[in-house]
Amino acid sequence: MSTVELNPRPVRVSPLIKFGRWSFLTAGILYGLMKHNRYSKKENALREEEARLKPIRDAQIAERKRIAAAAEMKALEDSLAGK
Repeated sequence: MSTVELNPRPVRVSPLIKFGRWSFLTAGILYGLMKHNRYSKKENALREEEARLKPIRDAQIAERKRIAAAAEMKALEDSLAGK
């Protein structure tokens, strides 16, 4: 096995590069927070609208089910009556 000497000292990073890294990290976090807040407001508005329309939609679905059940009962009665 060959012995390869690894660099014992870490490379010094330029202060400009460090500043750039931290700046981009901070900017990314702030950008993400702004987008999150914007999307949260939109989602809350959608949820409120859905909650407001839910009783109407449930009534429509119940009416459609009632009509479908009546039609099915009529079809069963016709098939049993031999029509």
